Amino acid sequence: MNGAHRRGARIRLAIAGAATIALLGPLTWFWYDSLMPESYSVMDMGYADYGGAAPHHGAHHMPGGRSVTALTADPDRTADVAVNLIARKQRFRLPTGRSVDGYTLNGTSPGPVIHATAGQLVQVTLVNESVPDGITLHWHGLDVPNAMDGVAGVTQDAVGVGKSFTYRFVADQVGTFWYHSHQVSHEQVRRGLLGALVVAPASGPRPGTVDVVALLHLYGGARTVNGREGDVRVQARPGERVRVRVVNTENGQTPVWVGGSPFRLVAVDGTDLHEPAPVRDTAVLLTAGGRADLEVTMPADGSAVRVHIGGPGGVVLGSRTYDAPAVRRPTKTLDLLAYGRPAPLGFDPEAASRRFDYDIGRRPGFLDGRPGIWWTVNGHMFPDVPMFVVAEGDVVRMRVSNNSGETHPMHLHGHHAVVLSRDGVRATGSPWWVDSLEVGNGETYEIAFVADNPGVWMDHCHNLPHAAEGLVAHLMYEGVTTPFTVGGTADNEPE
Repeated sequence: MNGAHRRGARIRLAIAGAATIALLGPLTWFWYDSLMPESYSVMDMGYADYGGAAPHHGAHHMPGGRSVTALTADPDRTADVAVNLIARKQRFRLPTGRSVDGYTLNGTSPGPVIHATAGQLVQVTLVNESVPDGITLHWHGLDVPNAMDGVAGVTQDAVGVGKSFTYRFVADQVGTFWYHSHQVSHEQVRRGLLGALVVAPASGPRPGTVDVVALLHLYGGARTVNGREGDVRVQARPGERVRVRVVNTENGQTPVWVGGSPFRLVAVDGTDLHEPAPVRDTAVLLTAGGRADLEVTMPADGSAVRVHIGGPGGVVLGSRTYDAPAVRRPTKTLDLLAYGRPAPLGFDPEAASRRFDYDIGRRPGFLDGRPGIWWTVNGHMFPDVPMFVVAEGDVVRMRVSNNSGETHPMHLHGHHAVVLSRDGVRATGSPWWVDSLEVGNGETYEIAFVADNPGVWMDHCHNLPHAAEGLVAHLMYEGVTTPFTVGGTADNEPE
């Protein structure tokens, strides 16, 4: 009896052990398989998606192709605008006295506004005085040459302490843009490594206009505009037109609305809208990373106008008075799918030579050894995500759908895309060009663009913690390679 009992116990132990191995074995494998190497190229990530076109021989890895380092502005041209930016890790104070433990550029956060005129060559020398993880600068929304895109591990190495990097690009797009670090971006942007960039038309401003930058950023939960808590006051006389350039540097969308006057939404993401009509009692939802230029004509009676940016604070325009009472957020939201009037796109989206799906989901698994519920692209978890491969000159259509349970502000580097439809409803208003597009849960957008800027480009969620959690893919041109790696001796960590 005792022998039988012992044999039974051994059998039960063996069964339990086998069950444990059967359970833990696959989990151990999935954990091990998710571990990222100390250094890797984004060109070796995931799998190539050619969008239905026939791949050229060796198109994904492309040995001997053009390096991203060769994709620069004319090296012999003299800079028209030269700026030096010194990055520091330091504690600084907001004008209200609130202390922030973060990062600065030239001693301030936000960093200085960079102004240029269309066609000028801008040269920015970035010096890292004391940012321990290194730093880069990405020119958000400005379609610069790929070598200047500022993505650590993709287009350059992070700039370590005591080192510098010089960015050179021609500012050939008129509009409102911004710059921010793309090294450990989910931390460095939040803590202050950012600033605005404005490119004015070569013809100069229209007479009787006032131009205002309004950069939204939260420092430790404190909502600021241009680094100030509360209202920013701007002088504007009766009858003057005021262009308020709202820049959303946050991880979520924010509503913008005007109290005391009608307004026109004249530009989105650095691109003017065609024949936008005046609206009032209407909010504009501004995507994370996106920009919205609002034009207000000041009332003839001299009363003040308040531009609300996400809440009671914002920009108050006035001259005789700045007494502009807060107005509750309107219930109506402007639908850019039907705002403004149609205009030629300059290409035919129906003649697309590449068609891609970017389907955002979520599922449990391991991300670099960490268990959790992570974002997926086309059912795949990072780094097994698609590399969207194009050739220069291609007309590209992309279907972006989101079934992940949360909204995502999607940002494609190096290109602007036009919105063709949302949930099957075609765009009927002004061409709606974006570099940052809010894709709500359950929504599907069709967008199109021309592949006219060779390189290796990020295409990721600009809720930066989401990007750090794997919501990242890339757009790569055939014949282009990058010598840079994520990780490595430079400790490149773009998100």
